[in-house]
Order: sequence, then structure tokens, then C-alpha cells
Amino acid sequence: MKPVVDLSVELEGAAPDLPAAAPRMRASLANDIREMLQAEIETGQLAPGTPIDERALAARFNVSRTPVREALQHLAARDLVVISPRQGITVARLSIAKVRSMLEYIGELEALCARFSARRASTTLHEALDRALMACQQAAVEGDAGKYARANAVFHDTIYDGSRNECLADQIRSARRQSERYRVADLRNRSQISRSLQEHFEIARAIQAGDEAKAADLMRRHVPAGTTGFSEFLAAVPRHFFDFGTD
Repeated sequence: MKPVVDLSVELEGAAPDLPAAAPRMRASLANDIREMLQAEIETGQLAPGTPIDERALAARFNVSRTPVREALQHLAARDLVVISPRQGITVARLSIAKVRSMLEYIGELEALCARFSARRASTTLHEALDRALMACQQAAVEGDAGKYARANAVFHDTIYDGSRNECLADQIRSARRQSERYRVADLRNRSQISRSLQEHFEIARAIQAGDEAKAADLMRRHVPAGTTGFSEFLAAVPRHFFDFGTD
């Protein structure tokens, strides 16, 4: 991500001899702000339903409100924020049905990735899975939730790459980014981490054994999209994260 440019003057008041440069600078700055806010929304730093203040953002980035407004309009077009004349600007909330649909979709994509990885497993993939498992195990032993979450991401990325299907990998990474802000309670305690680690070992061994059906089935059950899994997932998410007006 490019660093946000720090402008000490209003772009609207740029020197008159640079009429063409100002719009380009503003567009670039708006894109930088959009990228940063999008990352904060997708990772849950800005939780669903959080109010957004244009003036505060302008002060934070030391810019006028124009590029901030443009950045927010781009985020609204991507359904990441909601701009309402009466309620102002907030981080978009999804309905329970929408979140369930997203997780079901992710579960099927993950299962397909695991199937392809088992079909196309190589020595390189076997070794990469072993390294990813060891990193997960080390984080679990230390009881470091943040470290485990990062190791978990590497484990899944290894399987995406192992599928050797770039289209599929891109689709699943995009879907996971959209759902990430609703997975705030994932892997936050030792019980969750322990269960996740055990499932990782089972999935990896199935892939390494070339057992496509088993790898796909294990991965499908690993994602909280089933009836029981989704119920447990739902119970851990704050209720105010959801939009109950669209269920």
C-alpha cells in the first residue's frame, strides 16, 4: 500500500499554475485513504456499524474533506460503508443471512482448494504444509492468539497455492476479505486454537496422502458454515454487527 501523502494545504486551493496536477493529486490521495480505510474495515479495526466522521478523517490524514469524501464514496460503491443523509456515514453491516451465505460459499471454495491440492500434491507442497503446521503448533503452545491467527492464514494460503488454480485462489481470498470483519471471535481462546490445530493436521495429512474426497470433506467442516458450526460462530459475534432490517 502506498503511504498516505501528507498535504498541509487544501487541494482546492492549489496554485493556479497547476490546474491539471491538483485533480490527479486528489485522486491519488483519495485512493490512498480508501485503501487504508478498506484494510481497517476488512480486518475489523473499524467494526460493522461504527460511525465515520469526515471531519475527523480529514484531520487524521491532514487533508481537506474532498479526498476523504471521494474515498468514502468508493467504499460505499463496494458496500463497505453506508452513506445516509439522516444517519450519516457508518461501516456497513450485513444481515445474518448474508454472512451465512458468504461462509457457505467460502466453505465450498475451501473444500475445492483442498481437493485440488490433494490431486496435485507435490513434494514442495508437502514440505510447505509441514512448515505451516509447525508454525501453527508453536503458536498454539505459546497460547498467542494473534500469532496463531497469522499462522492459520499461512496454512490456508499454502493450500490455495497448492491447488494450482489461480482463479479459484483469487476468488477465495476476495471472499475471505469480505467476511473477515465478522470473524472477530475466531481463534481467541485455547479451546478454539486446539480444535483448529487438530483439524489442520487432519486436512494436511489427507492432502499429503492424495485423498481428495477426505481433504475436501475435512476442509468443508473446518469452516463455520454448517448448522452447528454456524450457530457457534453466530453466538460469538456481537449482535450490533448485524443489519436486522434485511433478513
